[in-house]
This record gives sequence, structure tokens and C-alpha cells, in this order.
Amino acid sequence: MNGNSRMKKVARRGLGILLAGVGLASLGACGFQPLYGRQAGQKDAAVNAQLKDVYVANIPTRFGQELRLGLQKEMAGDGPERPEGYILRVNATASLESIDIHQDNTSGRTRGVGWADWRLYRVGDTSKVLARGYARTLDGFNMNIEQYFAQTLNNETLYKRIGESLAHDITMQVAVWFRAHQSLGEEKSIRPGRDPYLDRLPGTQRTDMRYIGVDGFPANATGRSSNNASTWTGEDSRNLEDEEDNGL
Repeated sequence: MNGNSRMKKVARRGLGILLAGVGLASLGACGFQPLYGRQAGQKDAAVNAQLKDVYVANIPTRFGQELRLGLQKEMAGDGPERPEGYILRVNATASLESIDIHQDNTSGRTRGVGWADWRLYRVGDTSKVLARGYARTLDGFNMNIEQYFAQTLNNETLYKRIGESLAHDITMQVAVWFRAHQSLGEEKSIRPGRDPYLDRLPGTQRTDMRYIGVDGFPANATGRSSNNASTWTGEDSRNLEDEEDNGL
């Protein structure tokens, strides 16, 4: 390689670095700014400091505790918590659906669907909602036929991942509210519900119920699993065999 070729190569590389720097610098001029990062002239990231002031209220059930731990980790980061300014209350649900149905009526994959609603209050004044929003997530795993132990581990890990994903989305929404004072508000879509299971003889003192999807079809008609977790009632159906038998 002669001297002229080497000089041209160095010049092109320098020009590329310069253009990349100009592009990054122009992001701030276009309105793009780091949500958590430190701004020019700031000693600390303001949003990070405000997130550490959020106290995550207790969320019932095992699934709720996994979600709460995820929120605490997301909001506190690598520093100590200072939950003295705000209270965050969250309700969440996770349900499983069997997809990839084979000819022998077995399923090749389980899909998990997670919902969460959150509300932010100021400490000492829980009568006024400062902001509210909702988060949704999808996850899943491939089924292992006859591998019951692996199946149980996959099930538990799926709920944990759903909780962590919901926690991340909620943290982002709370951070956006701290920065711009805008939130999604109350969810308008229809939640999955339950209705009386009239084809089953009641085996307890209560009416048997079955899970209904957002499309209005019951779980046993579409391959949806009755295995679900919720923080609404304070009970987790993963640990209640009678709930499983009743199709909840």
C-alpha cells in the first residue's frame, strides 16, 4: 500500500467518526434525551432519584411477590431505596394458553399472557391518584412431554419472566410520568373473566366457575390452560388443587 492510499483510508475513517459524532449530537437537538441518563450540567439523573423515592406496596401471592421484587430492582437500581415520596400499587394477572395443538391433542408450546394495572400516589395522601397505567406482556416455553419436573420448572420460570417484564414496563411508564407528567390512564380493553360452569355437578358449597378468554370462549373449548396466577384475590391457583379441578 503506497502513501497516498494509506492517507485516503485514514481520511475516510476520520470522516466516518466525525459524522457519527455529529449524528449522536444531533439527537439532543431533535428532542431525544436519555430517560434515566445524566443530562448536561446535572450531577445526578433526576428521574433515577425520583424512582428511588417510590415505595412499592405489598402485592399478594407468589406471583405478586415476584412482580414486586422486579419493581424494586428496576426502580432502586444499584443504589439504596428511599421510598419516602410516592406509593405504587399494582394488581396483576398471568394466564397460560396451550398452543401448537397436535393431532393426538397434545400441545407443543405454552404461551403466557400477563396483565398489570398500576396507580401512583403520594405518601400521606392515597385518596388522590397521581398517575395510572397498565402493562401487557407475552412469553412462553416449549412443552416437554412426560418430563414433569422440567415442566414444573418451566412453569415457575415463565411466571417469573412475566413478572420481570411487567415490572420493566411499569417502571418505564412511571419514569415517563416523572419526566413528562403523562401516563396511559385506565385500560379500556376487556379482561378475561369467569362464568358459572353449568356442565359440572357442584362438589363444594360454591358454584363452579370456568375461565373465559377475551374472545368469550371458555378455556376447555380452546385449549387454554386453567393454570393461572392472580394478585386480585390474594390466592394463587397454582397451589389450589380444588381451583384447578373447577377449571379456574
